[in-house]
Amino acid sequence: MATVIRLARFGAKKRPYYHVVVTDSRNARNSGNVLDTVGKYDPMQPKDSEKRVVLDVDAVKSWMAKGAKPSDRVYKFLANAGLVEKKPIPVQTKKHLQSEKTLMKIKDKQEKLAKIAEEKAAAEAAAKAAAEAPAEGTSAETVAE
Repeated sequence: MATVIRLARFGAKKRPYYHVVVTDSRNARNSGNVLDTVGKYDPMQPKDSEKRVVLDVDAVKSWMAKGAKPSDRVYKFLANAGLVEKKPIPVQTKKHLQSEKTLMKIKDKQEKLAKIAEEKAAAEAAAKAAAEAPAEGTSAETVAE
């Protein structure tokens, strides 16, 4: 018999409450054919509350020693309780990132815009200097006469 440690839903509509149960994997979620109830989970509690997940550690260890496998959610509870190692987080693909070609185009465009801005600033500075130079020259000539 393949035993699993999983959640069985109780509680009212839109007010879930779960029991952590050990049962045969072929049984339905709420069939009632449970071998043991080893904990409780109340998702309505705050995440940092001690009452959110309550586990009977000794019972869980004994059932796991007998070969019971936890479901994914129960595995996370056990990992947070320190009973099993946390599963490694897989490395995600980089599909959400832009391709190298697109990144090169963006970089080239930024360089081009920066070059245009530098040329525009240099042209404005030259025009300002040119505008100031004749004004200074005319005043110097008037003073010299």
